[in-house]
Amino acid sequence: MIADHGLIGDLQTAALVSADGTVDWFCCPRFDSPSVFGSLLDHEQGGHCRIRPVTGDYRVRQLYLPDTAVLITRFMTESGTGELVDFMPPAPLTRATGNHRLVRMLRCVRGQIDFDVEVAPRFDYGRLLHRTHLTDDGVVFDSGTLTLTLHAVREPGDTRLAAVRVGDDNAVRGRIALNAGEVRGFVLESDADGPPRTIRPAEIEDLYHETVRFWRTWLAKSTYRGRWQETLHRSALTLKLLTYAPTGAMVAAPTAGLPEQIGGLRNWDYRYTWVRDASFAVYSLLSMGFTEEAADFARWLAGRYQERPGELRIMYRVDGSADLTEQTLEHWEGYRGSWPVRIGNEAAGQLQLDIYGELLDSVHHAHQHGLPIAHQGWEALSGVLDWLGDNWDQPEEGIWETRGGRADFTYGRLMSWVAFDRGIRLSEALRRPGQSGRWRVHRDRIYRQIWDRGWHPGRRAFVQRYDSDVLDSSLLRMAQVGFVSARDPKWFATLTAMEEDLVVDSLVYRYDPSAAPDGLRGSEGTFSLCTFAYVNALAMAGYVDKARLVFEKMLTYSTHLGLYAEEIGPTGEQLGNFPQAFTHLSLIDAAITLGNALDGIAPQWT
Repeated sequence: MIADHGLIGDLQTAALVSADGTVDWFCCPRFDSPSVFGSLLDHEQGGHCRIRPVTGDYRVRQLYLPDTAVLITRFMTESGTGELVDFMPPAPLTRATGNHRLVRMLRCVRGQIDFDVEVAPRFDYGRLLHRTHLTDDGVVFDSGTLTLTLHAVREPGDTRLAAVRVGDDNAVRGRIALNAGEVRGFVLESDADGPPRTIRPAEIEDLYHETVRFWRTWLAKSTYRGRWQETLHRSALTLKLLTYAPTGAMVAAPTAGLPEQIGGLRNWDYRYTWVRDASFAVYSLLSMGFTEEAADFARWLAGRYQERPGELRIMYRVDGSADLTEQTLEHWEGYRGSWPVRIGNEAAGQLQLDIYGELLDSVHHAHQHGLPIAHQGWEALSGVLDWLGDNWDQPEEGIWETRGGRADFTYGRLMSWVAFDRGIRLSEALRRPGQSGRWRVHRDRIYRQIWDRGWHPGRRAFVQRYDSDVLDSSLLRMAQVGFVSARDPKWFATLTAMEEDLVVDSLVYRYDPSAAPDGLRGSEGTFSLCTFAYVNALAMAGYVDKARLVFEKMLTYSTHLGLYAEEIGPTGEQLGNFPQAFTHLSLIDAAITLGNALDGIAPQWT
């Protein structure tokens, strides 16, 4: 199951570890690199790294070491209890590297326990063959373009790894026997500088303590002291794990191809950085006190609008490049048969007007928190707004990246209004030159247009598209961005209409695909981002008790580790790519808004 996974990473790439001790998703050397382990999407051809007790009769529990990204999987058998401790020591924070370490430390905490080990990499999404070299100190898996070295963790002279063997499939299998107090395991290292070597248990424990210290030092920067501190801290750690440190970019998720509907077609690659997500990240992390990370994201955003003043792409690779050609992995079956499995993302070429509002809103918010805007940056932002002035009044694909053709989406117009509004405010606050008069004309035209065409008298609600009666939960942000008063009668009516059409047991759908065809067959689950946006809207509108109930119920849908995918299915299962940055960003926003409302602090738009 998607939910049965924990996330570990080193701030350049990440891996998913299932509750049965299997690394079944790992791309190297970057988030968006081809996979080395991918059995999450194809059990036979994907590749995996599995550690589990020899006996089939055991219980398993999984947790994060508190305030860290160190994952502990506990196996309890009749003969003893063992712990599998998975982590990745942080990679260099300022430069890209091909050298990454995935540590799998085993320790016996009670009695005696034997583990079976199987390491079966499949390079380049299983498309590239490799050779396996076994030595006295470990193993080298060599694909010709990437090597993965297994270093054994043991005391010198320990012969209990003698059972290691190489199979016909070039996988390595072995067995590790442990008594109480003993530590063993191995380190998987990409592009290692030298042959495999034996690593002493004391050395690996030192590496463990260094990694723990790194994460706890980072998390200590949080200024959030509200009701849901543990939950928000886990979300913050997850967002940090999804960050590519050399550039400050955050991927939408570390996975590709996980379905929004089991057996359906909506299986996208999310290992890229959306302008929208990065903009939200600036706001959310500043609200928790993580100013350095917010500044990094802001710089990454600045790099995108400065390198191409005017029109922006909606998403980029973590290094800022824009080659996201979409292709299908024909040889992979997909998660639980959900095919096609896609890598790359064709939506990168879409026109989505809302990204300009999210960008300017984040820049405005960052300015309010003391982050500077240099001359070059302001000139580029002015160019973005000038381009938007010529292009906002046209059909587009919209926030949900539909593939059914362009339309006049109300949310795109709303966020275009935000872009001009924030640009005007920044120009005045910074006393910088700009076409503020022209921007003001555009802002006011959009405002009137939305009230004239985005409000549907029959539905008594703001609707997804002009000349349509379909509702869309993206518009739950209308009061948050200051377009409409949170206590406006028409806003109350919109919330009521959305509750009737899009809310089921407190969970919120994006829209109804049967009422608004989006170019794809099938359906999807409720969208977790939208549920948290609903909490935010309810709290701002004064429905604080309802907002709290929706929020608390939503917390029950998290995984055992406090993580969320993109969607929640009909039976409560996690669907879509996992974990999803957007969901955790919106969780943070909802918790802070709701907490303020419970404390009697008046709501404010961003």
